[in-house]
Amino acid sequence: MTDLKITAGPYAFDARLERDAAPQTCAAFERAMPFLGQIVHVRWSGEGVWIPLGDRDFGVGYENHTSHPAPGHIILYPGGISETEILLAYGGVDFSSKMGQLAGNHFITLTSGLENLMALGNRVLWEGAQDIRFDYA
Repeated sequence: MTDLKITAGPYAFDARLERDAAPQTCAAFERAMPFLGQIVHVRWSGEGVWIPLGDRDFGVGYENHTSHPAPGHIILYPGGISETEILLAYGGVDFSSKMGQLAGNHFITLTSGLENLMALGNRVLWEGAQDIRFDYA
């Protein structure tokens, strides 16, 4: 089932919200839809891009959390010892910050366009920040 259309840089992806595994995170994110931001390359985590969100509070705790999202998984770190962020894994990720290892809530899974993930990650790495937009499909 496709819930979302995500546009990141020149690429488009279909995605599903993980409502059963992360209902509170999905509900909080849906209240912010459509969601617009900019992705930059991660600093410590490996092959991922992230949306830094500072002290934004989505009002959720941990659910369906992981430190190792698979390519195409999107996680929300709700804040705490590091700033709030959304991370999209395009390759191997060991989610962490300068404070150490973190865990984020896996709440979105890409369902199409996975062949463009590495190109997106490399574009962000070598060309800089890219716009990202989350809309309902």
